[in-house]
Amino acid sequence: MKTIDVLGFGEPLMELNAVTRGGEAVFLPGFGGDTSNAVIAAARQGAATAFFTALGEDAFGRDFQALWDREGVDRSRVLMPEGGRTGIYFITHGPDGHEFTYLRAGSAASLVGPADLPRDLIAASRVLHVSGISQGISSVAADAVFEAVAHARASGTVVSYDTNLRLRLWPLERARAIIHAAVAQSDVCLPGLDDARRLTGLDRAEDVCDLYLGMGCGLVALTMGKDGTMVAVPGERRLIPARPVEAVDATGAGDTFDGAFLAEWLRNGRDPFAAAAYANAAAALSTLGYGAVAPIPKREAVEAFIRG
Repeated sequence: MKTIDVLGFGEPLMELNAVTRGGEAVFLPGFGGDTSNAVIAAARQGAATAFFTALGEDAFGRDFQALWDREGVDRSRVLMPEGGRTGIYFITHGPDGHEFTYLRAGSAASLVGPADLPRDLIAASRVLHVSGISQGISSVAADAVFEAVAHARASGTVVSYDTNLRLRLWPLERARAIIHAAVAQSDVCLPGLDDARRLTGLDRAEDVCDLYLGMGCGLVALTMGKDGTMVAVPGERRLIPARPVEAVDATGAGDTFDGAFLAEWLRNGRDPFAAAAYANAAAALSTLGYGAVAPIPKREAVEAFIRG
């Protein structure tokens, strides 16, 4: 089996994004799902990628298969159970930013359990990337992620975890317990500051990083939007400045950061500070268009942006 740089596991969602065209609001179709977005971002930076999930036997499921094929993402182990459904979400925009509405209950992805895992693919990957959403969609999905993480660790595969808190999926106390248990078993933690403040009760970025390092995670890259990214490893912590742009839609910025960070981290000899600088640039470019996937930049665009 060929080696995969980044393997994602989670729930893909069909996206309908509200934009104004000719004075009227219309919903543009697109693709979403945090770990799928991150894997596509990694693929556009040149990483060898794969994705594992379950899709519905529907037009949306077929659209995702075609998307991953176009992006060069290995989807050979994706399940399509009979009668399954692919989840959907809607994005609307207002003065406080973007807002999500979901139709995902009972999706095929939420029914994936530990027995369904592609253990050989996990073992053949350099990084397994999962998230709080991967676990929040159902109890059986949470168990599957824990089992995938355990198998990755036993196989020498790096575990990357984005806390990605969605309180519509589960209560804060349950989310905190499960997410922090997963962080403690991860090698790379990729939280956002707003979510981390809710999960930890801490305000300062430095304190959040110290807490997650103290749990046993060896690398924390805490994204803070316009304030940049704080990268922490045992004994060293740096603030990596953001790349200012005139943002249109930040829907996929965090996921783009994750995928670009992992791809560049693997490519550059695992320098987390350089990887975060690169990923900040990629995330900034991803806000210049609407939707989660369409505006994710390719490596050549990111490198040109960095050169100025």
